[in-house]
Amino acid sequence: MTDNSVEATPTGDLPIAPPLVDLPIDTHDRGFYDGFSREVTIPGKVIVSMLIIWAIFFPVSAQSTLSAAQSTIISAFSGWYVYLVASLIVVCGALALFPQSGRLKLGGKDTTPEFSRFSWISMLFGAGIGIGMLTYSTGEPLSHFTTNPEIIRGTIEARSSEAVRPAYTWTFLHWGFGAWCTYALVGLAIGYVAHRRNLPLTIRSSLAPIFGERMSGPFGHVVDVVAVVATILGVAVTMGLGVQQFVAGLYRVGFGDWLMVEAADGSGMTASAAGIVTALLVLVGLSTASALSGVGRGIKWLSNLNMGLSFGLLGLFVVAGSGLYGLQLLGVGIWDYIVTLPAHSLTLFSSDGSSAGDALVQWQLDWSVFYWAWWIAFSPFVGMFIARISRGRTIREYILGVAIVPALMCFIWMTLVGGTAIELELSGVAQGAIVDAAMSDQLFATIAVLLSPEVAMIVSGLIVVLLMTYLITSADSAILIVNTINGAGDSEGGRRYHIVFWGFALAFVVGSMLILGGIDAISVTMIIGALPFSFVVLAMAVSIIKAVAYDLLRQKHGVPTTAEGCETWDGQPAG
Repeated sequence: MTDNSVEATPTGDLPIAPPLVDLPIDTHDRGFYDGFSREVTIPGKVIVSMLIIWAIFFPVSAQSTLSAAQSTIISAFSGWYVYLVASLIVVCGALALFPQSGRLKLGGKDTTPEFSRFSWISMLFGAGIGIGMLTYSTGEPLSHFTTNPEIIRGTIEARSSEAVRPAYTWTFLHWGFGAWCTYALVGLAIGYVAHRRNLPLTIRSSLAPIFGERMSGPFGHVVDVVAVVATILGVAVTMGLGVQQFVAGLYRVGFGDWLMVEAADGSGMTASAAGIVTALLVLVGLSTASALSGVGRGIKWLSNLNMGLSFGLLGLFVVAGSGLYGLQLLGVGIWDYIVTLPAHSLTLFSSDGSSAGDALVQWQLDWSVFYWAWWIAFSPFVGMFIARISRGRTIREYILGVAIVPALMCFIWMTLVGGTAIELELSGVAQGAIVDAAMSDQLFATIAVLLSPEVAMIVSGLIVVLLMTYLITSADSAILIVNTINGAGDSEGGRRYHIVFWGFALAFVVGSMLILGGIDAISVTMIIGALPFSFVVLAMAVSIIKAVAYDLLRQKHGVPTTAEGCETWDGQPAG
């Protein structure tokens, strides 16, 4: 009996029935699609393939369509993205802090976590935000140091000491609870029903508390297809950022001038088409090989390596960079972030017809709306990955671990690394060499100003290695998650050809869009692609609230709440 049948005939004298513990999803039993749901796999492949063909063979049409979409669809739904993410923060906070819900476990009573806390947090950090953090650790604080709402209003001067504090307030807003609560809620909605009720580890299962067995049919197929497309586009943005920075790093360490060209808009050097293609061939090949090895070996090993290299690079900035200044920014920034979080999370700029009003609206579209759409598009990938590795943890431990620890690591990274870059600019040492560089090159520019040429070359090489491992981790995790969705929650089996397909599909999406219109083309495509899944995310929030509330009611009346409890239940109240 399903959750939504609670008002139907109860079991005996009990006012509530046990939860749904079986959600059959048809999969093919032979041939190329053996073990896969063809109703999900084939439409997903067709949509992504059509996007690739459109970008490669009809670039003019693709470019004009994306430009038109940027000024219509994205603007129209900016408020939807802003208020949705704010709502997800509230839901996560309530589930974690409410005593009864926080004690519920993602699994049976005796289930223990599969991974240690260090490995768990390493995998959260590496697969969730690692690449973007490397690009934006200098890029975002420096951008807001140059332009932010206070500067646009004319209350403070650009690139001044007064611009630093608001720069970090907005940076923390984008990389804090908004991102990680989105991931946490999606992962919790999936993991809760997968680990407690033995439902398939796939997106559609998260909506079973609302729609019950109807998720086995066409509606469930549509939800999974939407998730597959959103995952590919969300990861494509991350990969696009990483590939551009990876190519810039190879250029910095002397791999040749052919890797970079002058940007069409005159904003500096950017990755060349040849550089992008070469980088993607190397990275996708390695990530596909890693994906074939599975989460227990490839991803776990790479995640631990990422964490070690990240801490090593962070230690360098503490010792050689502006460590004390960065720590000061961290403390002040966290305080400002917490104080302004409610207001900034609900702020939606509107044009009053003035140039400043128009600039504020455009700034929010370029930053906050882009981020909220990115996190939502990225959430099926990260959420399913987190759900898969979080079995055995309580809701409180899960949400606090997912929402706070990685966000705090991002804050530390951005204040120590970005703070060093800002201090070098404020002191006049950099003389614009960092702030005027392309975003993909600003981290390397900071290293070049901070260290001697010989040491800078070595450190830049280590950053290239770190970028490569983050890119491989994100890509191979995404490939495995897409196959898990297509395989009705089954991550094992003979899926080698499908892993290879999705690896190269991801490479073609990233490469074609970067060559078509740079990271902006991927970003616009992603924001549009994230829109359908954003409605799924809202339904997931309602679903997990219902699932938790009904399980608390079941506990009160002695009705089992887990699959193992249902197997041995005799229909009478426990105790």
